[in-house]
Amino acid sequence: MMSDGFPYSESFRAHLRLEKSLAGNSIDGYLADVSKLFEFLSMAYPSLQPSSVTQNHLREFLSWLNEVGLGARSQARIISGIKSYFRFLVMENLLPESPASLIESPRLPRNLPEVLSAKQINSMITSIDLSGKHGHRNKAIIEVMYGCGLRVSELIGLKISHISFEEEYIRVTGKGSKERLIPLGHSARRALEQYLNFERVHQNVAIKDADLVFINNRGNGLSRVMIFTIVKVIAQKAGIKSTVSPHTFRHSFATHLIENGADLRAVQDMLGHESILTTEIYTHLNREFLKVTVNKYHPRAKNS
Repeated sequence: MMSDGFPYSESFRAHLRLEKSLAGNSIDGYLADVSKLFEFLSMAYPSLQPSSVTQNHLREFLSWLNEVGLGARSQARIISGIKSYFRFLVMENLLPESPASLIESPRLPRNLPEVLSAKQINSMITSIDLSGKHGHRNKAIIEVMYGCGLRVSELIGLKISHISFEEEYIRVTGKGSKERLIPLGHSARRALEQYLNFERVHQNVAIKDADLVFINNRGNGLSRVMIFTIVKVIAQKAGIKSTVSPHTFRHSFATHLIENGADLRAVQDMLGHESILTTEIYTHLNREFLKVTVNKYHPRAKNS
Protein backbone atom coordinates (compact mmCIF):
# COMPACT_ATOMS: atom_id res chain seq x y z
CA MET A 1 0.00 0.00 0.00
CA MET A 2 1.66 3.20 -1.18
CA SER A 3 0.22 6.65 -0.50
CA ASP A 4 1.65 10.15 -0.03
CA GLY A 5 5.20 8.92 -0.69
CA PHE A 6 5.61 6.07 1.81
CA PRO A 7 3.84 2.83 2.81
CA TYR A 8 0.86 2.98 5.17
CA SER A 9 1.03 6.77 5.44
CA GLU A 10 -2.73 7.25 5.60
CA SER A 11 -3.09 4.61 8.30
CA PHE A 12 -0.23 6.25 10.19
CA ARG A 13 -1.96 9.63 9.80
CA ALA A 14 -5.17 8.22 11.26
CA HIS A 15 -3.21 6.68 14.14
CA LEU A 16 -1.58 10.01 14.98
CA ARG A 17 -4.90 11.85 14.81
CA LEU A 18 -7.19 9.39 16.57
CA GLU A 19 -4.95 7.52 19.00
CA LYS A 20 -2.22 10.06 19.69
CA SER A 21 -4.60 13.06 19.46
CA LEU A 22 -1.95 15.16 17.70
CA ALA A 23 -2.80 18.48 16.08
CA GLY A 24 -2.81 18.86 12.32
CA ASN A 25 0.56 20.63 12.15
CA SER A 26 2.22 17.97 14.29
CA ILE A 27 0.78 15.20 12.12
CA ASP A 28 2.04 16.90 8.96
CA GLY A 29 5.47 17.18 10.55
CA TYR A 30 5.59 13.47 11.41
CA LEU A 31 4.53 12.51 7.89
CA ALA A 32 7.08 14.84 6.31
CA ASP A 33 9.87 13.40 8.46
CA VAL A 34 9.03 9.79 7.62
CA SER A 35 8.75 10.79 3.96
CA LYS A 36 12.39 11.92 4.07
CA LEU A 37 13.42 8.42 5.08
CA PHE A 38 11.55 6.76 2.23
CA GLU A 39 12.76 9.33 -0.28
CA PHE A 40 16.30 8.37 0.68
CA LEU A 41 15.54 4.63 0.59
CA SER A 42 13.80 4.89 -2.79
CA MET A 43 17.00 6.37 -4.23
CA ALA A 44 19.42 3.96 -2.53
CA TYR A 45 17.23 0.85 -2.48
CA PRO A 46 14.37 1.30 -5.02
CA SER A 47 12.55 -1.96 -4.23
CA LEU A 48 12.96 -1.92 -0.42
CA GLN A 49 9.75 -2.40 1.61
CA PRO A 50 9.20 -1.46 5.30
CA SER A 51 9.37 -5.14 6.29
CA SER A 52 12.94 -5.28 4.98
CA VAL A 53 14.26 -2.06 6.54
CA THR A 54 17.07 -2.75 8.97
CA GLN A 55 19.10 -0.76 11.49
CA ASN A 56 21.85 -0.47 8.91
CA HIS A 57 19.48 1.17 6.44
CA LEU A 58 18.46 3.66 9.09
CA ARG A 59 22.07 4.37 10.03
CA GLU A 60 22.85 5.06 6.38
CA PHE A 61 19.95 7.49 6.33
CA LEU A 62 21.27 9.25 9.45
CA SER A 63 24.72 9.50 7.89
CA TRP A 64 23.12 11.08 4.87
CA LEU A 65 21.34 13.62 7.09
CA ASN A 66 24.73 14.54 8.52
CA GLU A 67 26.23 14.87 5.06
CA VAL A 68 23.54 17.29 3.91
CA GLY A 69 24.20 19.41 7.00
CA LEU A 70 20.99 18.85 8.94
CA GLY A 71 21.29 20.10 12.53
CA ALA A 72 21.08 17.94 15.65
CA ARG A 73 17.62 19.19 16.63
CA SER A 74 16.19 18.47 13.17
CA GLN A 75 17.78 15.03 13.20
CA ALA A 76 16.33 14.29 16.64
CA ARG A 77 12.87 15.30 15.45
CA ILE A 78 13.11 13.09 12.35
CA ILE A 79 14.31 10.11 14.41
CA SER A 80 11.38 10.61 16.76
CA GLY A 81 8.96 10.47 13.82
CA ILE A 82 10.63 7.37 12.39
CA LYS A 83 10.48 5.58 15.73
CA SER A 84 6.78 6.40 16.01
CA TYR A 85 6.15 5.11 12.50
CA PHE A 86 7.83 1.75 13.05
CA ARG A 87 6.18 1.33 16.47
CA PHE A 88 2.87 1.84 14.68
CA LEU A 89 3.74 -0.89 12.14
CA VAL A 90 4.62 -3.29 14.96
CA MET A 91 1.39 -2.45 16.79
CA GLU A 92 -0.58 -3.16 13.62
CA ASN A 93 1.23 -6.52 13.20
CA LEU A 94 2.78 -5.30 9.96
CA LEU A 95 6.26 -5.84 11.39
CA PRO A 96 7.53 -8.30 14.00
CA GLU A 97 9.83 -5.68 15.57
CA SER A 98 11.01 -2.13 15.01
CA PRO A 99 14.37 -1.63 13.28
CA ALA A 100 14.47 1.83 14.91
CA SER A 101 14.28 0.66 18.52
CA LEU A 102 18.05 0.88 19.10
CA ILE A 103 18.62 4.02 17.05
CA GLU A 104 19.71 6.88 19.31
CA SER A 105 19.03 10.56 18.76
CA PRO A 106 22.00 12.93 18.66
CA ARG A 107 22.83 14.65 21.92
CA LEU A 108 21.32 18.09 22.01
CA PRO A 109 23.07 21.03 23.64
CA ARG A 110 21.27 21.98 26.85
CA ASN A 111 20.50 25.65 27.04
CA LEU A 112 21.49 26.98 30.42
CA PRO A 113 18.61 28.68 32.18
CA GLU A 114 18.63 32.41 32.86
CA VAL A 115 19.68 33.06 36.44
CA LEU A 116 19.44 36.27 38.46
CA SER A 117 21.98 37.20 41.10
CA ALA A 118 20.86 37.55 44.71
CA LYS A 119 21.50 41.29 44.33
CA GLN A 120 19.17 41.51 41.31
CA ILE A 121 16.43 39.62 43.09
CA ASN A 122 16.81 41.89 46.12
CA SER A 123 16.55 44.96 43.87
CA MET A 124 13.29 43.60 42.43
CA ILE A 125 11.85 43.02 45.88
CA THR A 126 12.86 46.45 47.18
CA SER A 127 11.41 48.13 44.08
CA ILE A 128 7.90 46.96 45.01
CA ASP A 129 5.74 49.71 46.51
CA LEU A 130 4.19 48.08 49.56
CA SER A 131 1.74 50.95 49.91
CA GLY A 132 0.28 50.08 46.50
CA LYS A 133 -2.88 48.06 46.01
CA HIS A 134 -1.16 44.71 45.59
CA GLY A 135 2.26 45.53 46.98
CA HIS A 136 2.31 42.86 49.68
CA ARG A 137 0.85 40.25 47.32
CA ASN A 138 3.45 40.91 44.64
CA LYS A 139 6.29 40.84 47.15
CA ALA A 140 5.02 37.53 48.51
CA ILE A 141 4.85 36.13 44.96
CA ILE A 142 8.51 36.94 44.30
CA GLU A 143 9.66 35.77 47.74
CA VAL A 144 7.83 32.45 47.44
CA MET A 145 8.97 31.74 43.88
CA TYR A 146 12.59 32.44 44.77
CA GLY A 147 12.45 31.07 48.31
CA CYS A 148 10.73 27.79 47.41
CA GLY A 149 11.58 27.24 43.73
CA LEU A 150 7.97 26.81 42.63
CA ARG A 151 6.69 26.33 39.12
CA VAL A 152 4.06 28.85 38.01
CA SER A 153 1.32 26.22 38.19
CA GLU A 154 2.37 25.37 41.75
CA LEU A 155 2.38 29.03 42.76
CA ILE A 156 -1.10 29.83 41.48
CA GLY A 157 -2.43 26.58 42.98
CA LEU A 158 -0.86 27.15 46.41
CA LYS A 159 -3.47 26.84 49.17
CA ILE A 160 -3.62 28.55 52.55
CA SER A 161 -4.42 25.20 54.16
CA HIS A 162 -1.16 23.83 52.76
CA ILE A 163 1.01 26.39 54.56
CA SER A 164 2.38 25.50 57.98
CA PHE A 165 3.79 28.69 59.44
CA GLU A 166 4.59 26.93 62.69
CA GLU A 167 6.52 24.09 61.04
CA GLU A 168 7.80 26.43 58.28
CA TYR A 169 6.80 24.19 55.38
CA ILE A 170 4.48 24.46 52.41
CA ARG A 171 2.85 21.54 50.60
CA VAL A 172 2.63 21.88 46.84
CA THR A 173 1.11 19.74 44.10
CA GLY A 174 3.51 19.36 41.20
CA LYS A 175 3.59 17.45 37.93
CA GLY A 176 1.62 14.23 37.89
CA SER A 177 -0.37 15.46 40.91
CA LYS A 178 2.55 14.52 43.13
CA GLU A 179 2.78 16.38 46.42
CA ARG A 180 5.98 17.45 48.12
CA LEU A 181 6.98 19.47 51.15
CA ILE A 182 9.24 22.49 50.75
CA PRO A 183 10.85 24.43 53.61
CA LEU A 184 9.53 27.97 54.01
CA GLY A 185 12.41 30.37 54.57
CA HIS A 186 12.22 33.38 56.87
CA SER A 187 11.79 36.02 54.15
CA ALA A 188 9.13 34.05 52.27
CA ARG A 189 7.27 33.27 55.48
CA ARG A 190 7.23 36.90 56.60
CA ALA A 191 6.09 38.11 53.17
CA LEU A 192 3.26 35.58 53.13
CA GLU A 193 2.13 36.50 56.65
CA GLN A 194 2.11 40.20 55.82
CA TYR A 195 0.15 39.62 52.62
CA LEU A 196 -2.41 37.32 54.22
CA ASN A 197 -2.86 39.41 57.38
CA PHE A 198 -2.75 42.94 56.01
CA GLU A 199 -3.95 42.73 52.41
CA ARG A 200 -5.78 39.57 51.44
CA VAL A 201 -7.90 39.57 54.61
CA HIS A 202 -9.63 42.75 53.40
CA GLN A 203 -10.62 41.34 49.98
CA ASN A 204 -13.84 39.66 48.99
CA VAL A 205 -12.81 36.21 47.78
CA ALA A 206 -14.84 33.96 45.50
CA ILE A 207 -16.07 30.87 47.35
CA LYS A 208 -14.41 28.47 44.91
CA ASP A 209 -11.04 30.17 45.45
CA ALA A 210 -11.37 30.75 49.19
CA ASP A 211 -8.37 28.54 49.98
CA LEU A 212 -6.07 29.91 47.27
CA VAL A 213 -3.26 32.12 48.53
CA PHE A 214 -2.91 34.52 45.62
CA ILE A 215 -6.03 36.25 44.24
CA ASN A 216 -6.83 39.11 41.88
CA ASN A 217 -9.05 42.20 42.14
CA ARG A 218 -12.18 40.13 41.60
CA GLY A 219 -11.35 37.68 44.35
CA ASN A 220 -10.41 34.89 41.94
CA GLY A 221 -7.18 32.96 41.65
CA LEU A 222 -4.41 34.46 39.53
CA SER A 223 -3.71 33.14 36.04
CA ARG A 224 -0.32 32.14 34.65
CA VAL A 225 -0.42 35.17 32.35
CA MET A 226 -0.95 37.49 35.31
CA ILE A 227 2.08 36.08 37.11
CA PHE A 228 4.22 36.64 34.00
CA THR A 229 2.93 40.22 33.78
CA ILE A 230 3.63 40.94 37.45
CA VAL A 231 7.19 39.63 37.15
CA LYS A 232 7.85 41.58 33.95
CA VAL A 233 6.64 44.87 35.44
CA ILE A 234 8.69 44.43 38.62
CA ALA A 235 11.83 43.52 36.65
CA GLN A 236 11.47 46.60 34.46
CA LYS A 237 10.96 48.81 37.50
CA ALA A 238 14.12 47.36 39.06
CA GLY A 239 16.06 48.21 35.92
CA ILE A 240 16.87 44.62 34.96
CA LYS A 241 17.56 44.42 31.24
CA SER A 242 17.64 40.64 30.80
CA THR A 243 14.49 38.64 30.18
CA VAL A 244 12.91 37.62 33.48
CA SER A 245 10.08 35.11 33.74
CA PRO A 246 8.55 33.29 36.71
CA HIS A 247 10.74 30.28 35.89
CA THR A 248 13.83 32.46 36.30
CA PHE A 249 13.25 32.44 40.06
CA ARG A 250 13.06 28.64 40.09
CA HIS A 251 16.36 28.47 38.22
CA SER A 252 17.90 31.03 40.57
CA PHE A 253 16.63 29.14 43.63
CA ALA A 254 18.32 25.92 42.49
CA THR A 255 21.53 27.53 41.28
CA HIS A 256 22.09 29.59 44.41
CA LEU A 257 21.51 26.57 46.65
CA ILE A 258 24.02 24.44 44.75
CA GLU A 259 26.56 27.25 44.56
CA ASN A 260 26.40 27.52 48.32
CA GLY A 261 27.00 23.81 48.88
CA ALA A 262 23.51 22.27 48.98
CA ASP A 263 23.23 18.54 48.28
CA LEU A 264 22.04 17.82 44.75
CA ARG A 265 19.55 15.20 45.96
CA ALA A 266 18.01 17.69 48.38
CA VAL A 267 17.60 20.23 45.58
CA GLN A 268 16.07 17.51 43.39
CA ASP A 269 13.47 16.77 46.06
CA MET A 270 12.58 20.42 46.55
CA LEU A 271 12.23 21.00 42.81
CA GLY A 272 10.14 17.87 42.36
CA HIS A 273 12.33 16.41 39.60
CA GLU A 274 11.78 12.75 38.75
CA SER A 275 15.39 12.34 37.66
CA ILE A 276 18.50 13.86 39.15
CA LEU A 277 19.75 14.34 35.58
CA THR A 278 17.23 17.17 35.26
CA THR A 279 18.60 18.80 38.39
CA GLU A 280 22.18 18.52 37.17
CA ILE A 281 21.65 21.35 34.69
CA TYR A 282 21.96 23.68 37.68
CA THR A 283 25.55 22.62 38.26
CA HIS A 284 26.72 25.06 35.56
CA LEU A 285 29.06 26.64 38.08
CA ASN A 286 32.13 28.62 37.23
CA ARG A 287 35.48 26.88 37.35
CA GLU A 288 36.76 28.96 40.23
CA PHE A 289 33.83 27.93 42.43
CA LEU A 290 34.45 24.26 41.61
CA LYS A 291 38.14 24.68 42.41
CA VAL A 292 37.34 26.27 45.76
CA THR A 293 34.83 23.50 46.53
CA VAL A 294 37.34 20.72 45.79
CA ASN A 295 40.08 22.40 47.81
CA LYS A 296 37.73 22.89 50.74
CA TYR A 297 36.04 19.50 50.90
CA HIS A 298 38.27 16.87 49.23
CA PRO A 299 40.52 15.15 51.79
CA ARG A 300 43.41 14.80 49.34
CA ALA A 301 43.18 18.40 48.13
CA LYS A 302 43.65 20.06 51.49
CA ASN A 303 46.99 21.40 52.56
CA SER A 304 48.69 18.97 54.91
